[in-house]
Amino acid sequence: MPNLARMLEEARRISWNNRGRRITFFLPGMFILNGQTGNYPALSITGPRCDLRCDHCQGKLLESMIPADDPDALFEKCLALERTGCCGVLISGGCDRDGCLPWEPFLPAIRAVKEKTRLFISVHAGFIRENDAAGLKQAGVDQALVDVIGDDETLQRVYHVPFGVERIAAGLEALQTAGVPIVPHIVCGIDYGRMRGEQKALDIVAPFKVEQVVVLSLMGIPATPVQRVDPPRAEAVAELIALARFKLPETLISLGCARPRGSRRLEVLAVDAGVNRMALPSDEAVERARSYGLDIRYQKTCCSVPADWIGSDG
Repeated sequence: MPNLARMLEEARRISWNNRGRRITFFLPGMFILNGQTGNYPALSITGPRCDLRCDHCQGKLLESMIPADDPDALFEKCLALERTGCCGVLISGGCDRDGCLPWEPFLPAIRAVKEKTRLFISVHAGFIRENDAAGLKQAGVDQALVDVIGDDETLQRVYHVPFGVERIAAGLEALQTAGVPIVPHIVCGIDYGRMRGEQKALDIVAPFKVEQVVVLSLMGIPATPVQRVDPPRAEAVAELIALARFKLPETLISLGCARPRGSRRLEVLAVDAGVNRMALPSDEAVERARSYGLDIRYQKTCCSVPADWIGSDG
């Protein structure tokens, strides 16, 4: 590994020069931190069902989401969530065996939510095709979150799909052509804890117009094949964050919520690398940001959300 301290220092310098000496800490809607909950819940348009059963999830993440597996339910639950004070929602769901979510029947409901509420809507796009990308744009979706894997073998083994990473690039192209803002997510160690293809994932993302990239780290979700897999070392993830900064000097970089809980060293190193955003920060990460004299802000949404519902660090 190159001299990590020098890499992080240079990445931090570039980040502060281009994005300012500030950091925003996020509390997504599915989590409780210090007795507080986020205002940005996740809904699943397939309930707990997923045909792919990817090795790193097996549909377990869907079980924590609000089920909304028919269009009327999605519409009514979004209206109810706004009444409780939520400022937006993440719409997700399980994939069919081709990696697609059943977007088409839900598009009128999403459009109705946008017309009847002020909710900001993010979607987990899946391995999206051109017609669904255009449909999401017409429905008024505010942003699409896309997993970007950089290695064909890893994609096929972990996600159980018959295609390679060219399908991911085609999905990014479809979303960009449709005019849907893209937030790529890169999961470090998705290949059973091994760093394999993450730098290629950055190469896939680089040609596209993205305002933000979210870096994640493999979680050992119980009752999945990766339950007892060691995640990549914090230093390896921090190095990828630095490489992302070098390749995308003006792009917002976030350390997302999907990472092993209690990864305090990773969080501190991410601040050292100049990340602009971080979900679920530890006290140590906040203290590191304060030690740099950063302007610290807090927001109760997914870290991908650009809209400003921010409180300052008094």
